[in-house]
Amino acid sequence: MTADDHAADIETVHDLIPRLPDPAALLAHCKALAVLDIILQRDYPQYRDHAFAPHWGDGVALASMDNGGGDLYAIAFGPEGTFLYGFDHECVATPRREEPRAHWPGLLDGLPAALAAYPAEDAFLCEGFFDATLCAWHTGGAAGWECGPVEFDEDETDGAWLFRLLADGSVEARAEAYAADAEDYLERAVDRAAVASVLAGEPLTAPVVAALSPSAGFAEVAAEVAALGFPVVEAR
Repeated sequence: MTADDHAADIETVHDLIPRLPDPAALLAHCKALAVLDIILQRDYPQYRDHAFAPHWGDGVALASMDNGGGDLYAIAFGPEGTFLYGFDHECVATPRREEPRAHWPGLLDGLPAALAAYPAEDAFLCEGFFDATLCAWHTGGAAGWECGPVEFDEDETDGAWLFRLLADGSVEARAEAYAADAEDYLERAVDRAAVASVLAGEPLTAPVVAALSPSAGFAEVAAEVAALGFPVVEAR
């Protein structure tokens, strides 16, 4: 499977939610993406796409992605459940398709009361409005991931592509997808085996860091990575 093939069929939230892992696995994967960005963008932290804040709120961890081109997502992992949203500024579901801004019909319908505070969270607002084109949530139990009753025509999308690196698939396929994206903006080769090691949650080692970024100092990388709660093997 190539990077272009991985999760290529994810067009809307309805395609996405069956392919999202459970919240615990999703949190681990989000953390790994942040670790990879820390290593690969060691000299230019302002260009990191993925971030992870283990203590963002009261018992809440936050994973986020911002591609610098106007598209982003955030995933809040809390004791009451997990809330996920994305914003694709060019898709048909953008609230900016009309003025005043309005959500795509059904976007937040059915959101559990326990998670209802997230769309009003200051950190998620833009000029006082919750700019989102896709929302999903998970509160445990048999229901798994859920979303509102949004509907799209065959050629319409809602930004689900933003989450393609979080979709199911083998570690090797996800590593290939991440590495191919990284090579596009770094303009250099990216070691697939090292990427796969991080995505698999294996303790970070000096050789893995060196394989991904030869100029990065392991001690500094290890300290930042350990602060996220990612396992690290101390250099000897």
